[in-house]
Amino acid sequence: MAKNKPGGLSRRDFLRGSAAAGALGTGILGTAAIAELEAAPKTRAGAGIVGPGALPMTFQINGDTRQATLEPRVTLLDALRDHLDLTGAKKVCDRGTCGSCTVLLDGKAVYACSVLAIEAQGRPILTVEGLGRAAKLHPLQAAFVEHDAQQCGFCTPGFVMAAKALLDQNPHPNLGEVHQGLSGNFCRCGTYAGIRKAVLETTDVEEEEPRRRRKKENEGEPADG
Repeated sequence: MAKNKPGGLSRRDFLRGSAAAGALGTGILGTAAIAELEAAPKTRAGAGIVGPGALPMTFQINGDTRQATLEPRVTLLDALRDHLDLTGAKKVCDRGTCGSCTVLLDGKAVYACSVLAIEAQGRPILTVEGLGRAAKLHPLQAAFVEHDAQQCGFCTPGFVMAAKALLDQNPHPNLGEVHQGLSGNFCRCGTYAGIRKAVLETTDVEEEEPRRRRKKENEGEPADG
């Protein structure tokens, strides 16, 4: 075994000092931990932590009040699809990267797979089912059909809802603003050209019929009525 240099710190002294420092550190951390534990019940009670068991939840979806009994860990996407029979929002990546599950929460586009259902309680939720029906499509949905802005269709509901959020904030976006507004959504079939055309030619609902009449007149077709 190598000898320590004169006046140097021996291995035994180093280990002994380290142990003392560790014990001191543990004592300090232990005191802080005890203080945190003592305060924890009050903090947790104030934060209203619940679970892990299921509990009743109430949602405001597409203008209706809906209820379900869910565990706090359930995402808004799974709540919609598996418990409320609203399957328009698609479960594709399930990790907040593709946008196929986009819905509007408080009027803003969100990934439903990345929001807990319990967090969405009492807040207005709009899904693609609440946007329009087959008998009366929303102008945005009609524009998607008109411009063949879909292929397999899995991403389409998410794009429609993202576009709805964009147009609610900016009824007359330019191409760059459309590109930016839809940047959180991914189309594996590559129908971006049709999607952008659909959004660019869609305005708010009140202006949709005048827009269609102007388009027909520009194309040489007689206007309706």
